[in-house]
Amino acid sequence: MIFRNYSDKIRNFASDMDTKGKKIILGSNSPRRKELLAGLDIDFTVDTGNTFEEVYDEGTPHERIPEVLSEGKSYGFHRQLKADEILVTSDTLVLCEERVMGKPHSREEAIDMLRHLSGKGHEVITAVTVRDCRSCSTVRDTARVYFKDLSDSEIEYYVDTYRPFDKAGAYGIQEWIGYIGIGKIEGSYFTIMGLPVHLVYQELIRFLG
Repeated sequence: MIFRNYSDKIRNFASDMDTKGKKIILGSNSPRRKELLAGLDIDFTVDTGNTFEEVYDEGTPHERIPEVLSEGKSYGFHRQLKADEILVTSDTLVLCEERVMGKPHSREEAIDMLRHLSGKGHEVITAVTVRDCRSCSTVRDTARVYFKDLSDSEIEYYVDTYRPFDKAGAYGIQEWIGYIGIGKIEGSYFTIMGLPVHLVYQELIRFLG
């Protein structure tokens, strides 16, 4: 399936990004990443076939973990890239007081993560890998998010209603918990959502050369 910007019907001034005959592939099934990449006005397909197991060495510096995982997803793509293809992969983690948070595996873990984030600032680190059959580039971006003190009832309502088991740190800034709980951010909102589109655009322009 080819994804296009949802606002095409109401825009009459900007042309789509010229991919110069290249086919862009997003190696993620995340609805948020699909939406954000579509916002760059490019055509792309989604292919999540992958053999990579999302693990990293215990001694990996925290800020490097998303890069390692994003690159792993890229090189774990289930087939060789063709000469006219460019693959985009990404990974996000939340870091709070040296505690690394990926996606929660249960309701209990999600609640525990949000309790830990409550009343504190934390970092959201997202890495993006852009690769074709000749070269590969990985970049990362960091944003800081500040949560108010969250009550247990707020945390449990959010987890039970929105089931954030596909989100690093057990929350989506664009959802109810972000509306009521986040007082300030520093950096890119889109990095927090899971795709620093300004860096994706920069790298795609370079690859399309």
